[in-house]
Amino acid sequence: MHMQRGKFEGLQQLSNERGVIAALAIDQRGSMKKMIQKVKGEDYRIEQVYAFKAAVSRELTPYVSAILLDLETGSEGIIAKNADAGLLLSYEKTGYDATEPGRLPDLIADLSALRIREHGGHAVKILVYYDPDEPAAINEQKHAFLERVGAECQAVDIPLFVEPIVYDANIADDKGLEFARLKPAKVKATIQEFTKSRYAIDVLKLEVPVNFNYVEGFAAAGNEIAYTQAEAAAHFKEASDLATVPFIYLSAGVTSELFRETVTFAARAGANFCGVLCGRATWFEGVAAYGDGGEDGLRQWLQTHGRENIDLLNAELDRGAKPWWSVYGDSIDDIEVIG
Repeated sequence: MHMQRGKFEGLQQLSNERGVIAALAIDQRGSMKKMIQKVKGEDYRIEQVYAFKAAVSRELTPYVSAILLDLETGSEGIIAKNADAGLLLSYEKTGYDATEPGRLPDLIADLSALRIREHGGHAVKILVYYDPDEPAAINEQKHAFLERVGAECQAVDIPLFVEPIVYDANIADDKGLEFARLKPAKVKATIQEFTKSRYAIDVLKLEVPVNFNYVEGFAAAGNEIAYTQAEAAAHFKEASDLATVPFIYLSAGVTSELFRETVTFAARAGANFCGVLCGRATWFEGVAAYGDGGEDGLRQWLQTHGRENIDLLNAELDRGAKPWWSVYGDSIDDIEVIG
């Protein structure tokens, strides 16, 4: 296995001493503004979003290997982060144009992979909505988009993390039973596509292949069962076996407790994941603390409950996650660093 020096060093900076990516995500933009607006009401100001991200970064990055932020609302968080924590930066615009079919991605106009590196970023992160069953006329645009970004990151020699969020163009409710039944196949097809070498993706930031609200033994009250635990475990293993590049799991807005259970389940199923980029599952309840108690209330919550969320998740990663380089061999020495 050959790897560019900048990519290798970037992945090492984003990982802990075991080679596991135990990272925090707080690059939400539009949704973050709505969260803070909800708790601040008429007193809302955009500076409160900046302050919230800075507080999360300052208080929690001493306990994670890296943090994902954005340059649009997270610059103060970059300044506040622990010096030892790696930094991923978002390159895509938030959301998508709902008036056009296909949920097409776009880049922040005044940003580039080079500029991300110049801002201290150790990796570029791109989110793309993807339905492998959508017409080729739409998906080929997304494929070409990621090919361009991958080539740009290769030229700058910086790791590329891609976060594909699956959906179905014909199903409006992606939290419902109908989509839950389709999700495993869509996640697997997405992994098969984006692990092709043409995209030059270094790490996939993946959704888990099932919706745990429909898994036997985990299902929400009143929900039908879409998968038995054995079926869910098989989906985890099959999705993992398809990945030929390192992958990490995203928390997708579930509770901290459910995400830990998910990580434990994945490990028992034999999924060879190399860490997490955990967002709302870590800090979401801090939004209410910020609304009630301001920055002091948020700080107290982060130093207690937020820290506990990270410590408990890190313990699960210690038990179940593999080093990022394990997909390439038994030892990090199996990677030949070039350049």
